[in-house]
Amino acid sequence: MAHIINLKTFKDTRGILTVLDRVVDFDIKRLFYIYAVDDSDRGGHRHHNTHQAAICIQGSCKITNNDSKKTEVFDLDTPDKCLILEPEDWHVMHDFSADAILLVLASTPFDPKDYIYEPYPDSI
Repeated sequence: MAHIINLKTFKDTRGILTVLDRVVDFDIKRLFYIYAVDDSDRGGHRHHNTHQAAICIQGSCKITNNDSKKTEVFDLDTPDKCLILEPEDWHVMHDFSADAILLVLASTPFDPKDYIYEPYPDSI
């Protein structure tokens, strides 16, 4: 089930430092980031095996998620929020601000066979 975790963040007069230490319960095998998105939706899939963690490190976006039992919309509007996505979480990333940069940590290298594009019945 998808859920938000708050990342440990330190603020002082010099700036802000957010730490990604022991945040995910998987070995990180792939990192990617999405930016310069027009009004398109991204994603629209779930996985057989891949676990993911999504952090909007600049700007904001929304991720609508369906785990086959319920649909939720998560606002990633600060860089100290991390959305954990399980393989069964069918998700769509949308409503990117013009300056948004969405960083994703993944538990597996890219494999097109890992993707399931068909949404759950009564999905998003």
